[in-house]
Amino acid sequence: MIRVVLPPNLRTLAGVGREVQVEVQGAATQRAVIDALESGYPALRGTMRDHLTQRRRPLVRFYACEEDLSDEAPDTPLPDAVVNGTEPFLIIGAMSGG
Repeated sequence: MIRVVLPPNLRTLAGVGREVQVEVQGAATQRAVIDALESGYPALRGTMRDHLTQRRRPLVRFYACEEDLSDEAPDTPLPDAVVNGTEPFLIIGAMSGG
């Protein structure tokens, strides 16, 4: 099981608490985690990545083990600490403005 920490706006949409657990099929990657989240919580579809291109939305960031994974390829394996549940996969809503 992968532990996923969601930002407040996505928690509200999904009707869940701060952290959820998802099971991924095959390799644990960003794509697999987002697929599992969207499957388990249909209200989240399209909030983290574009429906058509499947690319990460600009104001959404992905972190694990204190590293920004946002610009990694979606099929890059997640760190072992995330896979074994020691560390969570964090989805962060980025701030913008000037």
